[in-house]
Amino acid sequence: MDDDLRFAAQAIREAECAVAMTGAGVSTGSGIPDFRGENGLWKTHDPADFHRSRFEANPGDFWRDRLEIDAARHGEHVAPNPAHEALADLETRGTLDALITQNIDGLHTKAGSEHVIELHGSSERVVCDDCGRRLAAAPVRERVRGGETPPRCAECGGVLKPDVVLFGEQLPQAALFESHALAESADVFLVVGSSLSVEPAASLPGTAADQGATMVVVNLDRTRLSGRAEYDFRADAADLLPRLAAAVNGGATARDPARS
Repeated sequence: MDDDLRFAAQAIREAECAVAMTGAGVSTGSGIPDFRGENGLWKTHDPADFHRSRFEANPGDFWRDRLEIDAARHGEHVAPNPAHEALADLETRGTLDALITQNIDGLHTKAGSEHVIELHGSSERVVCDDCGRRLAAAPVRERVRGGETPPRCAECGGVLKPDVVLFGEQLPQAALFESHALAESADVFLVVGSSLSVEPAASLPGTAADQGATMVVVNLDRTRLSGRAEYDFRADAADLLPRLAAAVNGGATARDPARS
């Protein structure tokens, strides 16, 4: 693994455009359970309860269940782990150009990453279903706990919803367009903690590979991209990414910002 780690680090360091895509396996190290794993949240919660049609039909009950699943996922003391911090460090040093995430927990931003594309939105925000106004989620969750079900927009009276992609909703088109553009232009595409089972995000690494990008995969289990990856690390992201970042940073000075 040490040789592969060194060569993968060299590829990232020398890339004109390096892009990372992350999934639930990055955040499990922060104590956030995934959705589809052996102990995932869909084992104890019905995905149908979080469908767009249920939000429209009964937003009060939707919000009560949403509060429960948010508590199960986030608790009170969730913080970025070394995987989030390593990716933020790579961006700060100019060797990672962008980060595409399937996660909705906001931990990449909290860790210091700036160019973050949230394909599935963020549970740190809510959005008015009528006027589109966005607000911080924490105060709205407190309103729901206090009995305001559903919570409503102070500007127009519309129902607020978590600013995440529900079942039955499309991914935000601007985020999807930018992600495809990055996949097509990347010299290195780093996939971390994703089973690559959820479309359309799962197709992005394949797009990058088709364009000749060097593929680096970090995941506990084999993925459908493993056979195409030049470097396939079966490891915990919180353990492997700090080592990879150290190898990238230790090999040479950071990339000239003019190339980023």
